Amino acid sequence: MTTRRAFLARVLGSSAVVVSGLAACDSGSDDSGSGSGHVKGATAITKVYGDGQKFIAVAVEYDTEIDTSKLSVSSFEVEGRTVTKVYANSRAATADRGTDGTYVIVELSPDDDSALLWGGVGSGGGGAPGTAQPSVSVSVSESSEPSASSSSSPYVIPGPQVGSTGGPATIKAAKGTVTQAGTVTTTGGTGYAAGDTKVTTSRTVNLIVDDFEQFTYKDSRTGRSLPCNLYIPKDYDRTKSYPLVLFMHDASLITTTVRATLVQGLGAVCWAAPEDQAERPAFVLAPQYPEVVVGDDYKPTTLFDTTVDLVRSLTAKYSIDTDRLYSTGQSMGAMMTLGLNIKYPDLFAASWVVAGQWPAAQAAPPAKKNLWVTVSQGDTKACPGENAIMAVVEKAGTKVGRAVWDGRSTAAEFAADVRAMAAKGTTVNYATFKKGSTLAGGKANAHGVEHNSTWPIAYTIEDIRAWIFQQRRAK
Repeated sequence: MTTRRAFLARVLGSSAVVVSGLAACDSGSDDSGSGSGHVKGATAITKVYGDGQKFIAVAVEYDTEIDTSKLSVSSFEVEGRTVTKVYANSRAATADRGTDGTYVIVELSPDDDSALLWGGVGSGGGGAPGTAQPSVSVSVSESSEPSASSSSSPYVIPGPQVGSTGGPATIKAAKGTVTQAGTVTTTGGTGYAAGDTKVTTSRTVNLIVDDFEQFTYKDSRTGRSLPCNLYIPKDYDRTKSYPLVLFMHDASLITTTVRATLVQGLGAVCWAAPEDQAERPAFVLAPQYPEVVVGDDYKPTTLFDTTVDLVRSLTAKYSIDTDRLYSTGQSMGAMMTLGLNIKYPDLFAASWVVAGQWPAAQAAPPAKKNLWVTVSQGDTKACPGENAIMAVVEKAGTKVGRAVWDGRSTAAEFAADVRAMAAKGTTVNYATFKKGSTLAGGKANAHGVEHNSTWPIAYTIEDIRAWIFQQRRAK
């Protein structure tokens, strides 16, 4: 499985990593007799990918600086994992290249089966969504429930009901056993030979995820409370004005575990990545919905309006540019993105809809919006739904930029695809992934459709994010 492929991932709380064989002294170069005294501790490091948060490194802290040039992949072994890179650093963090420091970073392959930390959302008393989405249409030949009346007409697999709630999250701790298999040399030239001392991690670093703050918004208008995650730009300056991105998750992630939406995939955290923030500093808002807000009847709960009130409350609290408010979401979140643009047409400057739909009869307002839509051709409900919306948009007189992309494209190929689309100068852009190209190994999911496999790829495309930020609210 590649690191961009589908389904859910998440981890919260601290993790334990057992580190064995660390820093036993080389008696010929160190008079202390035991290298174990030089190890101060170990830290687990996680990172979020398209298919979720993964345990991807261990940072072993020594009491003196380590010479990074003397380290190699063979310096450490991790039980059941593939070590891809070993280097020193001045802090417990991964880096493009090593630098002399008190930490030794042992990077692990994110493609290892045991790397993924998410276990899913369990059943709740209100009819938990589990892995279901708002209903998808499939042909009976793909289904285990064929209709006797027709061998070709599609039918609907019901998704979670509006208002239903999710159960507790299944959390897998980041843990492993690390062995120092080679000599670790200090910058002073002292060599620490391999040994059998074990050290358990005392903390976990969750890259980007830890940069979000958690709070609960209480809406006086609707009477609802909504758990939220908010990224505030580093070095936030009240004298400057910043954009804000709202990300809304899919229905499979209904839970009260507030950080779930940050670790399921890239939809929220991609906007807060250091490289993105360096180019486009912005607030990132990611509500964690405790119930299904909108389903197949397109009649949302009051959390729909609470979301708008939340955005407006933040613009009053922080120096946020109301001409640069952006929305995006996947599946249920994509439906909310469309619905919010229809009900509140003057709120967002641009929106990115990923694998979602809305009744085409109501879709005239988005014709005047800056809109990017991404869907898989194998998504048998969202794709026809978006086709119908695009027809309405074009009927309203707005030209739609269209393209078909390969979901297996490289980052450079996607960048070229976005540039080609942007060159058309259209305000509404519709990019579909070729049927089958979002599926790992070409294998369909349980219903034979390409729905959940869309967003793990879509949110890796940095140039769409750049296009979104170029848009401003029309005056």
